[in-house]
Amino acid sequence: MRRRDDVVEAWIVLAMWTVIVVGGALVGTVVGRAVDRDFAAQRADRRPVRAVLLADVPRTTSTGNDVYRALAKARWTAPDGSVRTGRTLLTPGPKAGATVTVWQDGTGALTTEPAGTGEARAGSVFFGASAALALAALVHGAAALPRRRLDRRRSERWAAEWELIGPRWDQKTG
Repeated sequence: MRRRDDVVEAWIVLAMWTVIVVGGALVGTVVGRAVDRDFAAQRADRRPVRAVLLADVPRTTSTGNDVYRALAKARWTAPDGSVRTGRTLLTPGPKAGATVTVWQDGTGALTTEPAGTGEARAGSVFFGASAALALAALVHGAAALPRRRLDRRRSERWAAEWELIGPRWDQKTG
């Protein structure tokens, strides 16, 4: 038996999987490359610079192996030669006057250390795969709506056919 609804559903499923496979690969690649370019731009823009602590880094009150970081005020020289001060996160221990390494962007503002190449690659793969999975979920959800309608219509037709055929099965033969 090849009902029209079954053929329509087969085409919907084929289209859904085609979009998931081809579109997912395309979206995943585009997003992964965009994230990789962003990480590369961060690595190109950010530079380590030596800074002098203006205050002690507060000690932690936590116990265990937790890595605790606290805000400490520091002074550094920006790329334009101006002296800047600001707060940066550091592990406890250094005292005022100690030299520490901080990261700054091209304007001299404090920023975080950029992701290394391994971290950037992992991040690119993660975001690319997430985008592909999001597309797959969206397409699968969109394809589920017409398939649900087809299932409902088939079920209604089966019920109507059963109303016609069902009473005949109660009769005894021969």
